[in-house]
Amino acid sequence: MQLGLQRTPILHLSLVAGSDLVDSAGGRLGRVDDLIVRLGQEEYPPVTGIVATVAGRQVFVPAELIADLENGRVTLRQVQLDLQPFRRRPQEILLKKDVLDRQLINVEGARLVRSNEIEIARLEGWWRVVGVDVGPRGLARRLLPRALSGRIEAGSFLDWASVEPFTGHVPTVRLRVPHPKLARLHPAELADLVEAASHSEGEEIIDAVHRDPELEADLFEELESQHQLEFIEERSDAEVAELLARMEADDAADLIGDLPGERHEAVLELLPPTQRRRIRTLAGYDEAGAGGLMSPEFVVLFTQATRQEALDRIRASQAPVETVTSVFVVNTARRFQNQVTLVHLLRADAELRVGEIQGATQRVRVDADLEEIARLMTDFHLTIVPVVDEEDHVLGVVTVDDVLELLLPRGWRRQFGVLGGE
Repeated sequence: MQLGLQRTPILHLSLVAGSDLVDSAGGRLGRVDDLIVRLGQEEYPPVTGIVATVAGRQVFVPAELIADLENGRVTLRQVQLDLQPFRRRPQEILLKKDVLDRQLINVEGARLVRSNEIEIARLEGWWRVVGVDVGPRGLARRLLPRALSGRIEAGSFLDWASVEPFTGHVPTVRLRVPHPKLARLHPAELADLVEAASHSEGEEIIDAVHRDPELEADLFEELESQHQLEFIEERSDAEVAELLARMEADDAADLIGDLPGERHEAVLELLPPTQRRRIRTLAGYDEAGAGGLMSPEFVVLFTQATRQEALDRIRASQAPVETVTSVFVVNTARRFQNQVTLVHLLRADAELRVGEIQGATQRVRVDADLEEIARLMTDFHLTIVPVVDEEDHVLGVVTVDDVLELLLPRGWRRQFGVLGGE
């Protein structure tokens, strides 16, 4: 049990929905159809009312008129009920119709789960949604006759504060943008969720991070190519170009290379000149070789640069973090001499020049295949390898994550349980 609710009675949606709606004198007025909850900034959203069927009409009963909410019965504060037709209001969802039996995002576990039961409790003066049961206990409670299902007590459940419902099917609600729960996830975790979800759910996740263009670009870099194409298919050329402009050049080159022929050049021409030039260069290489894998963003220094100058360059660099774990040292003819890791820089004497600091001299040519790169990284314990031309000029760098992505079997992320479970 979570949330310090050990002493707080837990109500089950399956036992509240379908129960009797009674007045303050105990007279039956109708049937409870659903509970209404408003999504907002609160971790545990409050019940704002119920939808009930009274005299054959579906009506709205505001939370202020509810005297007691319990498994099997909802009691009102008064004898008479002003019959108000139900209309959805902004940010309101129906728990049974919109959430129960649907997938949700378990943010803490970075996976998709299915809600078999929704748990409600009295907190801070309101009935609130406090959790979701994704196990067999909640499902069994709903399948058994009501007389027996009430005997199934609440077990462990997911804290609602750690889940996010999909609400794209609700006309008055969308995933909040940007949502603080989703913002806690790594782009790779977001990509896993997008790939595991249905198309509409995947679109909803992407829409939820769209207002953070950098996060959206990072998410697309982590998606497999077929999913990248799936989610940009309906975007205009200008919108695709805006996305590609924020992606790393090597990832952008791979994606633009997968675009249909009629879109390829049109999108490329809309890119900023620097990004367009980088992509055209990378597109000329085999995508499974060093040239196609390399990133053109890295830090290079002459041998006479000081240790402090090297650290300042790293600090000022806008290159991806994984490509600045080392600096690449060249002579006055710009020929590669060695790579010096950030750790060696930090440990070196302050008066040393970068050309005097111990570093690795291994490099690969642009036509090196994946096996050669992987073997070199393994043999010399490298996480980054420079790619050079025939004159030893550094053209780019290959990082270990690029190599692993190709070496691991297709769909490897699914093996770690993005679908199902708590």
